[in-house]
Amino acid sequence: MEIHQIPLLRNPVMIVAFSGWNDAAEAASGALEHLLSGWREKMDEVVPELIADFESEDFYDFQVNRPQVSIDESEIRSITWPVTQVFGLSVPSMNRDLVIVTGVEPSMRWKSFTSELLDLADDLEVSLVITLGSLLADTPHSRPITVTSTGAHPSVASRLGVSVSRYEGATGILGIIQDGCLRRGIDAISLWAAVPHYAASSPSPKATLALINTLEEFLNISIPLGDLPDRADSWEKEVNELAAEDAEIAEYVRALEESKDAAELPDVSGDSIAKEFERYLRRQKED
Repeated sequence: MEIHQIPLLRNPVMIVAFSGWNDAAEAASGALEHLLSGWREKMDEVVPELIADFESEDFYDFQVNRPQVSIDESEIRSITWPVTQVFGLSVPSMNRDLVIVTGVEPSMRWKSFTSELLDLADDLEVSLVITLGSLLADTPHSRPITVTSTGAHPSVASRLGVSVSRYEGATGILGIIQDGCLRRGIDAISLWAAVPHYAASSPSPKATLALINTLEEFLNISIPLGDLPDRADSWEKEVNELAAEDAEIAEYVRALEESKDAAELPDVSGDSIAKEFERYLRRQKED
């Protein structure tokens, strides 16, 4: 890892996502792209600072994640290597700063990768690590995207007010980072968005928006949304049109809608309405 600077951050939260296996419909990586650009569009003084990046040759198999060649307007060729970068984001309107970790999921040496990342987290005095992921699921695109918030240990989950992760099976780098945080005594949670498996061939701004909204609720902050809600609406309309062209898919979507509505009906309560109202008040105050 090459460290460019160690900025002075206020009670920072590290937010981590990678493209690849953990990133169905690019929802999680899209959430970090939004975080890095959202405040910049709203206020010029909020500019991400590059803190560090990982050496590509140490962690990537270039036959799996190949370097990309591009040519500029002057016909000059350049090569972009797969990489993981760490940015600092200091937002004056918030009482804590953000450390954004984004890149391509590493191909190898995950233990070393995680150790280096969490060493940097210690240097930055990170108080909480939040990993973002998205997965394919049997869920309808026309209903709110479900985001599951979990902790890797019962005591951590109880203290932070999330569920205990009960997942068993193959894991990605996010699972290794969660385990590394647990071993070091760093608070960590994981947020996973459920993306409709029949509509995952293109980026899903609706799933990205769901992750952003869940971050807002958990951290009690207001994040500028820009055109993300409009893009989420457009995505849903496009999927509606595609589903309408195939009778079997349309029937399948209706069955998913009925199942989800029946399962969530008992959960419609004053608490859910209160959460939506609190989010509205935070955004009004920010504006």
